[in-house]
Amino acid sequence: MNTIEQRKQELQNCRPEPTLDMETVNSYWDSILEEYGNRPLEWVSVPEVTPYPGMQVSRISFKGFDETTVHAWYIQPSFPASGGELRPCIVTFPGYTRDRGYPEQYASWVLLGYAVLAVDVRGQLGETGNRLSHESGGSRGWITQGLLDKERSYYMAVAIDTVRAIDTAAELPGVDPSRIAVTGASQGGGLALLAGALNPRVAAVAADIPNLCRLDFGVLNSSSSLTEIADYVKRYPEHLERVLHNLAYFDIVNLAPRITAPVLMSVGWKDAVCMPETVYAAYNRIESPKQMLDYPFSGHEVSAYHERQKVLFLQRQLGSAGL
Repeated sequence: MNTIEQRKQELQNCRPEPTLDMETVNSYWDSILEEYGNRPLEWVSVPEVTPYPGMQVSRISFKGFDETTVHAWYIQPSFPASGGELRPCIVTFPGYTRDRGYPEQYASWVLLGYAVLAVDVRGQLGETGNRLSHESGGSRGWITQGLLDKERSYYMAVAIDTVRAIDTAAELPGVDPSRIAVTGASQGGGLALLAGALNPRVAAVAADIPNLCRLDFGVLNSSSSLTEIADYVKRYPEHLERVLHNLAYFDIVNLAPRITAPVLMSVGWKDAVCMPETVYAAYNRIESPKQMLDYPFSGHEVSAYHERQKVLFLQRQLGSAGL
C-alpha cells in the first residue's frame, strides 16, 4: 500500500462519534422548520438588464429569518424549453465573505438549459443585510454573532435563509420543483449540505470543500473563518462548552443522516481551511447515494476538472433540461 492509498484508507475510516443523538437533532429541527414553514416567503421578482442575449435575468428577493430580505439572481436561458417543459434549477451559495457575483458567472449552467437561483449570504459582501440583533459581543466577522443563543445565532439565521431559498426556487416560474439541486464551495458547500439535511425539496447536492463539517475539530484546527470562534472562546473560555453545544446543531456530522438526496463532495487533502478530517467525518455519516472526489495535491480550491465532474453528476441526477 502506497502513501496515497494509506491516506485514503485513513480518511474512509474517519468516523468520530456524533456530538448529538439523532432523536435530539430531529426533534429540534422538525420543530424549527415547522414554525418557519408557515411563514410567507413574500418573494419579489424584478427584471434585470443584461448584455448577454443568451440569458434572462431577474432580481429576486424573499423574506428570510427575522424578516431580513435576502437577495438573489434568477437566471434562465433566453430560449424556451422544448415542449414547454419545466427546467431544473441550480441553487448556489458563495464562499465566506463573498457574494453571488454577476449573472454571467453562471453561464455554464444556462448553456445546459438549467435555471439558476444564485443567493447572497446575509451580511457579507452581497446586497443582503442582516437584521439579527446583537445581544452580546463577538469576534471579527459574522459567525460569532449570537453564538451563546442558538435560536438567535448567525448560524440559525443563515440556516433558515438557506431553507427558504430552496422554497423560493420551487415557486419561481419555469422551475420544476421536483428537480432542484444545490451547490457551492467552502461556506457554500456547507450550506448545500445543510439544505440537503433541512429541506426535502432538494433533489441533489454538490458540495465542494465544504465547511460546517465536524465543527469542534475545525474550531481547534482550521486556519480560516472558524478562527473567529476560536478567538471568542480564547477570550471567554468559560463559554467553551456552551459554544460547542450550540454549534453541534449546525454540524453536518450530526445532520448527515437527514440527507436523502444523492450527494457529490470534493476534498483537497492539503486544505487547511476545510480539512479532510472534517469533510470525511461528515461524508462517512451520509446514508443517501454519495460519491467523494479526492484531490490529494489540492488545497482550498475547486479545479476546472472538478467543475466538469459536477456538471456530469447533476446531469445524471436532474435529467433533461428541456433543450
